Amino acid sequence: MLTKNDINNLTNLARIDLTEEEKDKLQKDLESILGYISELQKAPNVTEGHRSESYYLKNVTRSDDNPNEPGGNTEKILEEAPKRRDNLFVVKKILDN
Repeated sequence: MLTKNDINNLTNLARIDLTEEEKDKLQKDLESILGYISELQKAPNVTEGHRSESYYLKNVTRSDDNPNEPGGNTEKILEEAPKRRDNLFVVKKILDN
């Protein structure tokens, strides 16, 4: 069970300012989530015994039969840039050295 102190520590770590009502709701929600997780931990592991781990592994990517030509769209993309120099975008400097 989460205590009020636990909730205060979490909100301080997350640097969020909550009202007491919001903290009460957060406490109930987190207890519900943690309770659900503890129920999941009690569930039997379906991979034990009858199926190997490789049964659940599946490659879902497609083969790239017709890849784009390298650099084929470079000029088209650079035409959309507000500023460019050669084959580069020119952007505002945001970091100091």
